[in-house]
Amino acid sequence: MKLKNIFMAGAAAMMLASCNDYLDVDAPSSYTEEFVFSQKSEISNALNGVYAKAIVGDLYGGKYQTTFILNSDVDISISSNKSHAHNTHARLDCDDQSNDIYKYWTASYTLIEYANRFIESAEKSEFYASKDADVLQYVGEAKCLRAMAYHDLVVMFGDVPFTFQSTASKGNDFILPVTDRQVIQDSLIADLEKIAPYMRSTSNTTVERCSKEFAQAMIARIALTAGGYSLRPDKSDAKNYGTMQRPSNYLDYYKKVLQYTDSVILSGKHHFGQTYQEVFVNECNYKLVNDDDVIFEFPFAKNSTGTTGYSQGPTYNSYESNTVGPWGECKGNQRLNAFYRFLFKEGDKRCEFVNGLWYYSYYTNAAGALADSVYIRADYSVHNNKWSKLWTDESLALGTATTDGTGINFPYMRYADVLLMNAEADNEINDGPTVSALANMYVVRARAFSNTEDITDFDASSKEAFQKSILRERMYEFAGENSRWRDLVRTNTYGEELVYSFLRYYSAGMQAESSMTGFEDAISEHDSYGREDYINQLPNTIFYHAYTIDEPTTLALRGFAAQLYGYDVENGEVIQKYPNQSRKSLRIFNAYKPGTSPATSLIKNFGFTAAGWLSADFYQWGNGDGTPRDQCKYSFYGYIRCDDAGNVYLVDNGTLKTFPTEIPEASKLPVVRYILPYPNLAIQRSSGAYKNYYGY
Repeated sequence: MKLKNIFMAGAAAMMLASCNDYLDVDAPSSYTEEFVFSQKSEISNALNGVYAKAIVGDLYGGKYQTTFILNSDVDISISSNKSHAHNTHARLDCDDQSNDIYKYWTASYTLIEYANRFIESAEKSEFYASKDADVLQYVGEAKCLRAMAYHDLVVMFGDVPFTFQSTASKGNDFILPVTDRQVIQDSLIADLEKIAPYMRSTSNTTVERCSKEFAQAMIARIALTAGGYSLRPDKSDAKNYGTMQRPSNYLDYYKKVLQYTDSVILSGKHHFGQTYQEVFVNECNYKLVNDDDVIFEFPFAKNSTGTTGYSQGPTYNSYESNTVGPWGECKGNQRLNAFYRFLFKEGDKRCEFVNGLWYYSYYTNAAGALADSVYIRADYSVHNNKWSKLWTDESLALGTATTDGTGINFPYMRYADVLLMNAEADNEINDGPTVSALANMYVVRARAFSNTEDITDFDASSKEAFQKSILRERMYEFAGENSRWRDLVRTNTYGEELVYSFLRYYSAGMQAESSMTGFEDAISEHDSYGREDYINQLPNTIFYHAYTIDEPTTLALRGFAAQLYGYDVENGEVIQKYPNQSRKSLRIFNAYKPGTSPATSLIKNFGFTAAGWLSADFYQWGNGDGTPRDQCKYSFYGYIRCDDAGNVYLVDNGTLKTFPTEIPEASKLPVVRYILPYPNLAIQRSSGAYKNYYGY
């Protein structure tokens, strides 16, 4: 039985006393601890209650996947808002009044409290004292869930309240003290190190449960974060945004990363047997693959929990709360940067799968019946096609009236991450990549490319060059997995990438006004690892055709593969198909370079007539007054923005400073205030023990 099928019973079985009201943690069910922890079956059910608190919508079941993925060159939430707002987290502009922050904070500490109480009670049981293998595994799983929650709080909030003891036992007047992030990270690492040897391998459990390999990978992730940069507050000046710092003993953390990623790799429990596309499409079809890329994924329940595939993938609009197809509405609002696809090397299979330029909506056909059709997305962003309800086989679809509660699992740890963490640590420790680091990079790239020349096409000439190559590989690999902004933070490169992300939109908006910004050459140089000089060659007109899977393909198509978006051919065979075999997709021509309509030969090879190709205008982002539209100006509002007069400003410690005529070196850029504020209600309930810094 899949874990997700017994969650409701597990949530009811977990008994906790009342908790501190500053955390606003609800007390669970009425079972006594003595009863629950005297029987192994009830201990297992109690653990399910801990898992249940991890997958709620305010935590990993929703907000982790959507609300708190911050804008970058990969993930983006477009905004045309010209002023500050309480909850615009993605554009680095929010405050302690944000209701979303309060909900995420509360959900995190609810999970932690459940885990703490479970661990305390389980460790008092006779089963734990006798080293019962099942109960040791259960304790390990709870410790992994606790470590996840604390780790993500530290990344998002910096120093946070911390304890491994249940706060319920301390009385309602107890205020959990704020602890330095390095102390928290060290404690999490040590805690997992003690329990990991007693945990079961993935081959003896499932990717829906925390395994030994996940515990080891989690140690590595925490250590990599701890050894990297983070924004530290100025305790003498709460209005100061702080400074980026890393610990003096950072190499010790990288050694931990290498040690525990080596353990996962050498265990041989995970490998790449599926294609990149299959990893995510199989998740959308509720298939558990326990020995492949995914090491741990959140186990959501169909028609109950999870927004995966509702928030991502193409929009599928409904009519009067119903869709034509059996999948139900898809919001499709968790988007990717419009320029992300230009940063891939040609031939990278991940690019054409992940970046989606189409969506679905209903219309009334000639017979007066409701039908659906596919439309091009000529927008400021593209869809993230890793997951979608539409990828689910029709026999498993949730129904025409459904929305979220998809039950599609979301991967929190993948083997690709382990391989790239290992390569990064190896490079840092050895002052350059060893054969082992290069081999791990090859493994990741071999799944993305078809030939050796492309697989080996990255820069390993120095430590610095290889570090950049690893960051780029992570950029290609983990879109939509709440990874990119975190990687940029810990490598102290977030400010630089935000500047270029803004300037790409700004430049496209100005080009729509028949004007240049003067930054185009710098953008081209910075992005030279992708498609050459695309910023000066943006295709204003893109041609497209709606097609079905069974339309003819021939060997003659092969010469056009590089020009076709979303289609790839090798030796005359289709090697990557659109995941939904019953709904039309779009073949797109000239998605990357300006050009005319498709050539006659291309039309003939597809069996189309010239009328079969439609066209759409792209990148028409000008106001008609010499300035870009507001979406180009304000989507990075909290760090860099443009006013209505066309002046560009950087936000430096809360002050607007005119952007220079040349892009500053990364070391000269102001810090990015990515750290979130403590929620105001938590500060009030702490009776002043908590205080916001970073200019909040």
